[in-house]
Amino acid sequence: MSNIPSDLLYSTDHEYLRATDEPDVFIVGITHYAQDQLGDIVFVELPKAGATFGAHDTFGTIEAVKAVSELFAPVSGTVTEVNSALDGDPAVINRDPFGDGWMIKIRLSDPSQKDSLLSAEAYAAHTGA
Repeated sequence: MSNIPSDLLYSTDHEYLRATDEPDVFIVGITHYAQDQLGDIVFVELPKAGATFGAHDTFGTIEAVKAVSELFAPVSGTVTEVNSALDGDPAVINRDPFGDGWMIKIRLSDPSQKDSLLSAEAYAAHTGA
């Protein structure tokens, strides 16, 4: 489980949610497992700040040498910030998916939705890790 940080929450779609210092604002990215399955990431399309999404809505796309995949919001909310560094270097998602490879920050519209996400242990079971 070394590639599944225990302090994050996970969706079955392989996105993670990490708390920030700001109440009800969370960082969203894809997991190590997801980036590993995709292979070399060459492009990512993300929403603009201010966009709103429901849980499980598509919030962007990620393109790798192997495939193009949709990105799904693990919770409902409004995008407060987008990681613009990914525009020039999307491969940072491969190198550091839980750090510099984050994608968006989202302000939860319904904080109770976090309760439906997976713990690190449950995500490990989900992926067979």
